[in-house]
Amino acid sequence: MTRLVLLGPPGAGKGTQAALLAERLGVPAISTGDIFRRNAKEQTELGRRAQQYMDAGEYVPDEVVNAMVADRLAQPDAAGGFLLDGYPRTTAQVEELDGMLAGAGAGLDAVVELVADEEEVVGRLRRRAAVDGRADDDEAVVRRRLEVYREQTAPLTDLYASRGLLRRVDGIGPVEEVTARVVAALDGRA
Repeated sequence: MTRLVLLGPPGAGKGTQAALLAERLGVPAISTGDIFRRNAKEQTELGRRAQQYMDAGEYVPDEVVNAMVADRLAQPDAAGGFLLDGYPRTTAQVEELDGMLAGAGAGLDAVVELVADEEEVVGRLRRRAAVDGRADDDEAVVRRRLEVYREQTAPLTDLYASRGLLRRVDGIGPVEEVTARVVAALDGRA
């Protein structure tokens, strides 16, 4: 059974790596960003609420995110493991996830942090905005998202390191090389 969390700043390649790793490990990649965007596209109440925060580069409130993740983890395809991308983002969400997993008699196997230079991720996200037209990839919004990451999410790395779960991996380079680094880190070879 594999239960992983993938951390890293916006633009570090979490979504790409999550999809590749989930396929390789045979578990679902659960991305809060994808869930938010799907709800926004479908104009659900949750989607409208989430979109307001995302457009400003802010995090969606914990109570909305926690309920959504709990519901997703309760689905049958996540019973054999999962890879979380974009959750948890705050220490309060870590506590909530700990409670969800403890309720199922489980825990995390590892937390992978993709490390990337800030200017590199700004460039990546500006290119993505030009291709995909995503409003949340505007440079001012991107810089705000990076600031929010440093303030709220980066402290989680210390928490997970203290639990012996954290694996730091260089997220810059060709996709295949980054995937190989992540696999090596999970196998204890890095």
